[in-house]
Amino acid sequence: MSRRVLEITPDLVLRAYRQGLFPMAETRHGDRLFWLDPERRGVLPLDRFHLPRRLARTVHTGSFQVDVDHDFHATIAGCATVGPGRDDTWINAQIERLFGQLFRLGHAHSVECRLDGVLVGGLYGVAMGGVFFGESMFSFVRDASKVALVHLVARLRLGGFMLLDTQFVTAHLAQFGAEEIPRQTYRARLAAALELPAQWIPRLEPDVLEAEIRKMAASK
Repeated sequence: MSRRVLEITPDLVLRAYRQGLFPMAETRHGDRLFWLDPERRGVLPLDRFHLPRRLARTVHTGSFQVDVDHDFHATIAGCATVGPGRDDTWINAQIERLFGQLFRLGHAHSVECRLDGVLVGGLYGVAMGGVFFGESMFSFVRDASKVALVHLVARLRLGGFMLLDTQFVTAHLAQFGAEEIPRQTYRARLAAALELPAQWIPRLEPDVLEAEIRKMAASK
């Protein structure tokens, strides 16, 4: 008897997120996706985001041009790129296709950093209710992905989001205050945050954005 293979669609991905699951491929060129539900989940508290002083200066100098949802496909391609210190990634062709569809449907978003017009760093994820599910980030030059993260957090705070899901905690994220929480604690926070009428804000007045970033830098 043939075994039916469940088709993974954008709708299925969204339903999985609501249950606390997220998809990953085993390798960049792998052809299978796996659903993960870690016992301990990485989150980045938006109200206790730690913005290092040096990075705050970099953000305020305006060295990078920061855009939102300007080129999602190039951003996810950047996240999928291997390079020094990263021999492989979990973003395969199916992940790129699925999240490209989620972007077209208005669920997935990107924050992009450019230097002299060239995309050099950024991140992407999915927004639902008051949750932003961070998927991946990349940086081809120093601080590019960090600046993108600062801009993401500012927008989430201004939009009324409650939860920034980082999936796991890395040394890179820990410096900003990322922490691990038990699965059941995460699910309770997820359920509450999904009910919030938060708003993804792709465009902000420069003075509003700058004021929020300064507030983030001042809070310890």
